[in-house]
Amino acid sequence: MDIKNAQKEVDNWITKYGVRYFNELTNMALLTEEVGEVARIISREYGEQSLKKDKELKNLGDELSDVLFVLICLANQTGIDLEKSFYQNLNNKTRRDNKRHLSNKKLKS
Repeated sequence: MDIKNAQKEVDNWITKYGVRYFNELTNMALLTEEVGEVARIISREYGEQSLKKDKELKNLGDELSDVLFVLICLANQTGIDLEKSFYQNLNNKTRRDNKRHLSNKKLKS
């Protein structure tokens, strides 16, 4: 699925099941919450943080999908074409960083 279709799918879901979009501030808070859940999993699975006794980690794929869903909600409700914006951003990064990382000795091992 491309990004444009993902934006349409989310909009269709909101219309059918969500009644309406939460306002932008609520969705920003939700996005922060979802990113925090991703951070919790990453810090315990890949970092040095240990899991508390009798606690289970959520599924990383599910949590990343939650982040994507809320991000798409924010794009939809603010009129952002994420696909167009993504490619513009990638082109900007390429122009800016096309030699930067290649010449970074810290990245070569």
